[in-house]
Parts: sequence; structure tokens; C-alpha cells
Amino acid sequence: MAPRSRKVALFALAAVPALLLAACGTGGGDAPAVEEQEFTLKLAHSYTDTQPQAECGAQVIADEVAAADVGLTIEIFGASQLGGDADRIASVVSGDIDIDIQGASALGAVYEPISVLDAAFAFDDADHLAAFMASEESDVLVQGFADASGVQTLGAWSAGARHFTANVPITEPADLEGLRMRFPGSPQFLLNAQALGATATEVAYEELYLALQQGLVDGQENPITNLVALNLPEVQDYVSLSAHQLNTNLVIMSSKWTQLSERQQEALSAAVDTAVASVTDCVVAGEETTLDEWRSGDAWEVVEDVDRDAFSEQAEEFFLNEFTGEKLTVYEAIRATAG
Repeated sequence: MAPRSRKVALFALAAVPALLLAACGTGGGDAPAVEEQEFTLKLAHSYTDTQPQAECGAQVIADEVAAADVGLTIEIFGASQLGGDADRIASVVSGDIDIDIQGASALGAVYEPISVLDAAFAFDDADHLAAFMASEESDVLVQGFADASGVQTLGAWSAGARHFTANVPITEPADLEGLRMRFPGSPQFLLNAQALGATATEVAYEELYLALQQGLVDGQENPITNLVALNLPEVQDYVSLSAHQLNTNLVIMSSKWTQLSERQQEALSAAVDTAVASVTDCVVAGEETTLDEWRSGDAWEVVEDVDRDAFSEQAEEFFLNEFTGEKLTVYEAIRATAG
């Protein structure tokens, strides 16, 4: 069984007692098989059609499920058509949305420990994220989320690492001193700023270009795909490849999961597995192309000699002191699968 399939199978066990009771008859023969129904599942996300999460993620899930021919149809609603992150999380919990692609920090509104996936330097790289999700160490997070919300985790991928940009190079924590750095306003991102030694300024993503252009903030951090989308080389001189945080997405599903037949569950799980690999490959290819263009051009200077060890050691010390309870348990489970 594939690692994420093994994970999903754990949730299926929760439905077994009820199914057995429903299947029991007066005779002593074999219990009848659960009748397989046809379902059209709503899959929602906030990304544009050309972003990896949509093109290589959601669309791949839909295509793979269609090819499996198990009575499932995936209907995609992208670009926040069914609401913003907070609204969609509530809709998944209520069952109005069947499948959603969400960032870990956004899911923290439902189950706070899951936001630890977005902690600075929690993961060494995308391979570390995959190793954690495939290991039994992730059970504490995945099952905790399911217990708290009734929502199943079908898979997780990295949509790229986040990097610093500014009008000065940032190669070590001391370089952040005195800079007003834009960070997203979620609690975990603001903790990341503290952990890295930055002074955080909250600015809406849509207003970031103008804020940098007008000098309201000195720098910011985002994955490469966002740096391109925002045209930040026009208003910043340096991109420092700090890779201080993975931009992690989770594919989650409502309680509709328990209504699927075993064959349908296996097909959906396999489709998500394929999408996880597809998104990872798309992100890597896109980033390599963009970095090659930046290195050979004069849009801005690419700073490669970032002391990531200095940043990561500082961040780990901070979080081991900051996190308590379930959040600390999740953080230690993640770090236990490093390297």
C-alpha cells in the first residue's frame, strides 16, 4: 500500500463497525457487500488555473479519478469560487464542500496543531515533508485533525519554499535587524518572523507590490511562483534563497469519505498520490526555469550563500521553547523524521 493510501486506510477503519452492523442479517451466510453509489464530488481551492496546485494538483486528481471509472466525478471550483480559506474550511466540516486544497496555517483555525507544518525550518525540504507524511510519526497530526474536525487528510505536498527579498542581501539572521519585513498575518507566520529574527509588518498579499514600491515595508518572503506573479523584481534588488519555510498544502475531505466504497476510496487515494508527485515535479521544474532566467539576467541579484544553518538553529531553539502541548508533540514528530 502506498504511504498516503496507508494513512487514508486508517480512517476507513472508523466506518467498519457501523458497516458491519448494517450488513448483519438473520442468516448465517456471508455479509452482503456495501452497494456502490455514484457521486459527484466538489473539489475547491483558491488558486488560478496556471498555478501548480491547480494545473498539476486538482486537475490531476480529477483526471485520475475519471480514468479509474469507479462511479466518481470530480467537479473543480478554483480561484476561491466557493469562498475564501476560512469559509471553505467551514464548508468542508459541514459537508457542503467534499474536497479542498488548503494551506496548513489556514487549517489551524479548525485544529491549531496542524499549523505547525508551516513553522520555519520545521522541514528540511520537500523530501522531508514526504517522509513525515509517509511515516507513523504523522499519525499524531492526521488523526488529531480528524478527531477534532471530522475531516480526513488525503495527502500533502509542498508548493515550493519561501525566500526573502529586499533591497539588501539577507544571508544571516543579523541581516534582518532594522528591516520591516512583510509576513502574512496568520499566527504561525508571525511566530516564524520572531523565530527568524525579523520585525513583522502585516500587509495584504494584493497590496504587497505597492507597499514595497512606496517603501512602507523593506522586504518580504514568498515562494518563487508568487515572486513571479507579483513582479517583485521590479521593486526589490535582491532575492535571498533562504528556503526558510515550505509552502505546504493539504488535500482534505469531508465525512463523505465514509460513504465511498472501498474501491472508490482506493481510487481517490491513488489519484491524490499521483497529484502529490505531479505538483512536486511541476514546482521543481518551474523554479529551476525561473532561477536560471534570474541568474542570467539583470532583473535582480540572486543571493545563494545564505547561512541556512544559522537560521534553522535559531528557529528550532525558538520553537522548542515556544510550542507546548499538542503543538510541541507535532513539531517534535516532524523533526524526528528529519535527515
